[in-house]
Amino acid sequence: MVMTPLPDSRTEPDGSAVVRVLTYNVRSMRDDTAALARVIRACAPDLVLVQEAPRFFRWRKAAARLAKRSGLVVLGGGATAAGPMLLCSLRATVERTEDILLPRTPGLHRRGFATAVVRIAGTRIGVLSCHLSLQREERLAQSELLLRQLEAMDVPHAVAAGDLNDVPTGKAFRHVAGRLQDCWAVAPWGGELTFTPGDPRRRIDAVFATHGIEVLGCGVPAGLPGIDEADLRAATDHLPVLAALRVPASGPEPA
Repeated sequence: MVMTPLPDSRTEPDGSAVVRVLTYNVRSMRDDTAALARVIRACAPDLVLVQEAPRFFRWRKAAARLAKRSGLVVLGGGATAAGPMLLCSLRATVERTEDILLPRTPGLHRRGFATAVVRIAGTRIGVLSCHLSLQREERLAQSELLLRQLEAMDVPHAVAAGDLNDVPTGKAFRHVAGRLQDCWAVAPWGGELTFTPGDPRRRIDAVFATHGIEVLGCGVPAGLPGIDEADLRAATDHLPVLAALRVPASGPEPA
């Protein structure tokens, strides 16, 4: 499959930035980590919003190893956010990070958000990685908490992405998409379905952006130069979603 080129990362003359954002459920790095790193590196992302990052024995070393092999650095999250994690390129300047644990329903897995505010070129961007519940009511409640958290970050522009455990017709997915741009729906590029890699039938992984961000393209990067189909199948049990976004300049840094 030959893909239309996705815009490369760049800084525009007016201070706005084209930013590549990747979301990826890595299943605790239990699969082929070399393949995983090759996929991430080929996507050339500025920001990677990870789900199911390692959470137990020596999890920080595992996260650092993935970042190094992918040509990135760890921004935040991991076990301290119950699985979501953020990686970034050296293009990003970190303003702050915060790991947030969500209310726990007895008998269900603890969930959380990995969040950060970064500056890239003349932009200021809020970033949130999420992995929502398998249980319908809890998932819907978490989708509302996601939107509230973005508002609380008090940034001009923000990106949220992750494994929603929901399809576009589901209540939680529709709740988020009702307030944010569903980037694949706005500017489809590449593949749509993300689960499972061998025979994808559902779109449960997505990138969302606040209004004001221009979506240049978004989708599963199967067929992107440097990405091998075998690597996509071997890396983890989800397909990644890559988006290119043009983020307006945010003005001078706060004093």
